[in-house]
Amino acid sequence: MASTVSDRPGYGQLLRTPGAWTFLLPGFAARQPFAMLTIGIVLLVQHTTGSYGSAGAVAAVSGVSMALFAPQSGRLADRFGQRAVLLPGVLVHAASVGALTALALAGAPLWALALAAVPTGASIPQIGPMVRARWAARLGAAPGRPASPLMTTAAAFESVTDEFTFVVGPVLATALCTGVHPAAGLIAEAALTLVGGLLFAAQRSTQPAVRNAATAAEPHRSALSVPGVRVLAITFLGIGAVFGGMQVSLTAFSEEIGRPGVNGLLYGVFAAGNMLAGIACGAIAWKSGPRRRLIVGYVALTLTASGLWAVHSVPLLAGLGLLVGLCIAPALISGYTLVEALVPASARTEAFTWLTGAVALGQAAAVTVAGQLADAHGASTGFVVPMAGTALALATLLTLRSRLTPRPGGRTVARGIGHREPVTVD
Repeated sequence: MASTVSDRPGYGQLLRTPGAWTFLLPGFAARQPFAMLTIGIVLLVQHTTGSYGSAGAVAAVSGVSMALFAPQSGRLADRFGQRAVLLPGVLVHAASVGALTALALAGAPLWALALAAVPTGASIPQIGPMVRARWAARLGAAPGRPASPLMTTAAAFESVTDEFTFVVGPVLATALCTGVHPAAGLIAEAALTLVGGLLFAAQRSTQPAVRNAATAAEPHRSALSVPGVRVLAITFLGIGAVFGGMQVSLTAFSEEIGRPGVNGLLYGVFAAGNMLAGIACGAIAWKSGPRRRLIVGYVALTLTASGLWAVHSVPLLAGLGLLVGLCIAPALISGYTLVEALVPASARTEAFTWLTGAVALGQAAAVTVAGQLADAHGASTGFVVPMAGTALALATLLTLRSRLTPRPGGRTVARGIGHREPVTVD
């Protein structure tokens, strides 16, 4: 249940947090390319090979690579600082995207494209988790006082920002690839990543404090050792299946009906629903806890995603895609809010990257499977992937939901790491 907005602080107070704008603006610029990468790879490789299956496979390699390396990037950022990880990362990413683009245009074999996709995905800068960690550092619990109620608002704000990039990014990449050159989307992605990442790395004053020398000498426990993080990671795999399945299937559907330009519009409507729901979630003062909201939102997501395969017209697909998007934001926001209650501050960037990586891994698997299905049986069968992915993740979430509750008194222990935060999660 929700009460009125006036019951707690909202977006206005959040954005007045000292130092917030110094990382929000460059952070927005730096994360924009994240939404362009997968669709840019799919459109370029499909153009050069003529196969959605091949395009999906290359995009999947980059997604799996990101999912495997992102938590390591988050762990290094927690230990050595975000700037130390970002500076080399954006340089490697720009060079890797350039190499992948050149190979695709040269007609290189699939194995060469897949090989180039490994560093491309591994070097994707984890701007979203880093921004969330900065919010947690600004608003999180301190000795003697509870965490700020603005943490939920911050989680919603970040979800809205993420989804705005997924409104703009795919549309921009599609427009560049179809209207300028098939490689233009990836070239723009690399340039924006380089410029935005360097600007974000320059904001030293707001990055979370790194562990001191004495603490750094102690063994660092992974955020994945927290049981709740593992459950959330599986849950976010299903959300990734929606993103990946929608990207490939909408592209294939648009090509199938002879209107390739409608792809960006359809995906933009889907992402717009996500963004609108995110705005609403952050503006409401919730009486129910994030765990309950996560379960309710995920049930709704599974139900709406289950109907995509049966829709064969642009208006109906746009409408159902909007509903699917409306259901994603509550699940994402609730999951990210739970991290603040479950994970010690010293491991939060890593925890956020595990969730981001899970989305990328689910997206990679969905892109691969949906691409193969679209090639073999038509675009509609690709939409089975979001249905199956969310259904499996929902079953896991319902079975293991008790692990999303901190220990009594708010103490969360991760193989020896503990902290106290009186946060209500149910």
